[in-house]
Amino acid sequence: MKQGFRKNRRDGVIFGVCAGIADQFGFDVLWTRVAFVALTLLGFGLPLLLYLTVAILAP
Repeated sequence: MKQGFRKNRRDGVIFGVCAGIADQFGFDVLWTRVAFVALTLLGFGLPLLLYLTVAILAP
């Protein structure tokens, strides 16, 4: 049984947030990172703010 969301520092590049999301939902980490960059460029930085929030708050 899976617990709540956790960052994956082993496979992570900066804080492990994208790797943690990929682990949680069963996605490939590369596509998770590509989606994050695309959303950041299209979302005017809001995804970056959410990323930093998760990086600080998630275990």
